[in-house]
Amino acid sequence: MTSNTFRQFLPDETAMIAFGQKLISAICRVSTQTGITLYLNGDLGAGKTTLSRGMIQGLGHQGNVKSPTYTLVEEYHLQGKQIYHFDLYRLSDPEELEFMGIRDYFSANSICLVEWAEKGARLLAEPDLMVNITYVDNGREIVLVTNSTQGEQILNHLK
Repeated sequence: MTSNTFRQFLPDETAMIAFGQKLISAICRVSTQTGITLYLNGDLGAGKTTLSRGMIQGLGHQGNVKSPTYTLVEEYHLQGKQIYHFDLYRLSDPEELEFMGIRDYFSANSICLVEWAEKGARLLAEPDLMVNITYVDNGREIVLVTNSTQGEQILNHLK
């Protein structure tokens, strides 16, 4: 399968949150039996957690959306979906993921947002969408790269 890309400049945090809301709306329009996984890539402070906050609030969450840096995962149950926000930055050994039952999180009704996925080695589900965030001037550029048919469907709903 060839991958497709979507690229957008986001000038500030407000735009990143709004894009997250738009992205989760596109994700929720995809019919799936396997769940959806996104790898969120970018340097420290690039906006991965801000994007996740926009997505989670886009499903109606009213409280804080904090980075799961120390807990590894935060769970949200919204609109019949299980959202799992992972931050593997402080993961010292991928085996830790086995002990926490990582495979159980990637289920039919889940949306998994994974920051620092490369630290999870081969224990994570393959992503449907790679979300790459880079600094551009005072803003960010977000590039979405499809990695599955579901990823393609998400991009189609996003356009």
